[in-house]
Amino acid sequence: MYCRRTWERGWRAARRFPIVLDMLTAGTLSPTTARMLSRYLTDESHAALLAAASGKSKHEVEQLLAARFPRPDVQPLMRRIPVARTTVIEPRLSPAIPAGTEIVAPPVTAAAPNPPTPRPVVRPLAAERYEVRFTASAATREKLRRAQDLLGHAVPNGDLAEVFDRALTLLVADLERRRFAATKRPVKSRGQAEDSRNIPADVERTVSERDHDRCAFIAHNGRRCGERRFLEFHHVVPYAAGGKPTVDNIQLRCRAHNRYEATLFYGPGREDGGLGEGVTRSGTGNTATGRTSHPGMPATG
Repeated sequence: MYCRRTWERGWRAARRFPIVLDMLTAGTLSPTTARMLSRYLTDESHAALLAAASGKSKHEVEQLLAARFPRPDVQPLMRRIPVARTTVIEPRLSPAIPAGTEIVAPPVTAAAPNPPTPRPVVRPLAAERYEVRFTASAATREKLRRAQDLLGHAVPNGDLAEVFDRALTLLVADLERRRFAATKRPVKSRGQAEDSRNIPADVERTVSERDHDRCAFIAHNGRRCGERRFLEFHHVVPYAAGGKPTVDNIQLRCRAHNRYEATLFYGPGREDGGLGEGVTRSGTGNTATGRTSHPGMPATG
């Protein structure tokens, strides 16, 4: 559902440039992307800009505008969010109650409404620059200060962007190692039984790199899913049908598409093929290792 401001800006752009209305009708622009583009449309550049934005999502249009109309970097900022104040309201005597009458009534504490929490922001400023803004807890703030202190020799100015980049680099490397067996020193597989359901680590690494860590499901219209979260290893030919855990037979799928393809093959209610070997319909498995068991593939933990 679009807000009134979105519709108004899109409509003003359509009145000035009728091609916008044609694109809204055709579905190549949405009211949101039309609003985002409206302030940048000119008589000289509107045709090229609208053509570049045609069929793109909100995120893609943000990237397009940031590349064509870069904005300056934001200054690092870390501040405390104001805490709501409480007001104590003392009870008042009614005129009908004689003076000197003892009344026991606790004071009423009224809490002022909390200020709205700012929404997290990840917004492109230029082709390779982003503004990132979020609300953190006091514990996270202390960890950040500790990281700045420990990095004092390498990052003397305590630059927040540099500290977060170093922290995320380590976190991503650890998660990729646990999830996709990623390593700089791969060890040759010792082999496994022909009928094993286990997906070898070298296969996981190769598939993850080949599919660019995204769901590789392709719809009938040729559009790829591309989801990056809740990824699972999918047997193109299911294990129950003789599919082997090889690079050619394993692809990445998001949980929804993995379950969808398993339902197509096995039928509703039999996503595990009736094998029941630690495979669950919910698509969850050994969470301690960060890997999953799911329809049509083994638990790889």
